[in-house]
Amino acid sequence: MSLVRNHVLISIDAGTVLAGARAVEKTLIEEIAKQGLSDEIAVLETGSIGTINQGVVLVVYPEGVYYAHVTPQDVPELVEEHLLKGRPLKRLILSEAPKQTVIKKGKAGLLKEQPRIVLRNCGVIDPEKIEEYIAEGGYEAIGKALTAMKPEDIIDEIKKSGLAGRGGASFSTGMKWDFARRAQGDIKYIICNADEGEPGTFKDRLILEGDPHKLIEGMMLAGYAVGANQGFVYIRGEYALSIERLEKAIAQAREYHLLGNNILDSTFSFDISVMKGAGAYVCGEETALIESLEGKRGHPRNKPPYPVTEGLWGKPTVVNNVETLSNVPEIIKNGAAWFRGYGTEKCPGTKVYTIIGNVATPGLIEAEMGTTLRDIIFEYAGGIKAGKKFKGALIGGAAGAFLGPDMLDVQMDFVNLREYAAVLGSGAILVMDETADIVDMLQSVLHFFRHESCGHCVPCRLGTAQLAKIIDRIAASKGIQGDVDKLLKISDTMRDTSFCPLGQSLHLPISSSLKYFRDEIDARIH
Repeated sequence: MSLVRNHVLISIDAGTVLAGARAVEKTLIEEIAKQGLSDEIAVLETGSIGTINQGVVLVVYPEGVYYAHVTPQDVPELVEEHLLKGRPLKRLILSEAPKQTVIKKGKAGLLKEQPRIVLRNCGVIDPEKIEEYIAEGGYEAIGKALTAMKPEDIIDEIKKSGLAGRGGASFSTGMKWDFARRAQGDIKYIICNADEGEPGTFKDRLILEGDPHKLIEGMMLAGYAVGANQGFVYIRGEYALSIERLEKAIAQAREYHLLGNNILDSTFSFDISVMKGAGAYVCGEETALIESLEGKRGHPRNKPPYPVTEGLWGKPTVVNNVETLSNVPEIIKNGAAWFRGYGTEKCPGTKVYTIIGNVATPGLIEAEMGTTLRDIIFEYAGGIKAGKKFKGALIGGAAGAFLGPDMLDVQMDFVNLREYAAVLGSGAILVMDETADIVDMLQSVLHFFRHESCGHCVPCRLGTAQLAKIIDRIAASKGIQGDVDKLLKISDTMRDTSFCPLGQSLHLPISSSLKYFRDEIDARIH
């Protein structure tokens, strides 16, 4: 049998599947066999390579040629030209393809090298094969923990790393784990919050689709650190491919005795269950998520007590999101000092972003903490689409902040953004060019919150309805004097009196849109 001379990686994620990736894959395998190349060309599946809205994407190695918008009709020509004759098919080449790199510092840029920690394996390995994760150093961290580290050592290393929650709250991960470890109780739980409900945010979905075993290993390390033996992944029910791959990865880990009783012949036992959510945005809040896991309506709880002392079924519970937990194996394997080699002193590490809107190359990227908004837009995302001017960006998702052109050089990290009353939030960055309508943008945000309010408290239930009514009036050019001030006053009241962050957070998009674009909103009224 001949040695394989080419590997063709086909990106299989929710977006490419909808674009017809399965049909392309089938046709590709058939055409390769027809040309008598089956012994020379291997077709492999992988997760997202970071690009979006590019149809079906293929990568041919060792050349590293990226093809986009591939259809089954294109396959015979692609096989004939590139795989048989060695001539890349220029008309399908993705002109600006992201580089998959090893974990090291490199030039920032979607089109250049990325300092990948969380996304290191995404678009490189087959996420449905545990052997490929292990070949890339997977499960070495849990092996190191169980043979050479005490639970307290794990927590100490995470504290030293400075890892903060990547779900939006940016609370110290090490401190949260320490609180849970010290909490009284023989039964404790680890929950992964994969209920990604923020509009424009899909980073956790692509992490799960591209590297599910990294999340599993992160949850195992959290369980060992705090003394928990059971973990739950609470995931949006709409994430069909993520659920399928995660459940397959869990089953594989059990087969390899990496989940279950006495893992790696130690005294540590741990298992994971996948729980599907019903699409309620409020269940992204940790206590509402816990209520839903318990089979109740997803309403937030009073705090204190906090979940670390009284969480799921009244037991000490750690809740972290997908990105946070996916950092943990790399930190334990490489050390806290290594992790602090990325980012800033106060905000070490990297951040995963979804860049969407009026940019040349929208997609999923990982950048060091402290990277400027300008670099993210003009380096990672290739600048503003069609050569138009930058108008503004909504960062942090629907509950985030609008930023104007004078904020392009702001450093994107938890500390710096706090000084400007902005947040990293869910990691979504929606870029707007000069043609964008701020009133329409704000209207979409307020309608979303009105729809997602759980109705548990009066300020949010009535406030979101009133805000939507006012913005609808302004959008229809029927606004009246004082409407803009009412938006701000109502959102201020909701911030101070709402029961949970859903109602409290509307102040941010409203106040920031008025700060940078009030003239445009006033003009719609006049």
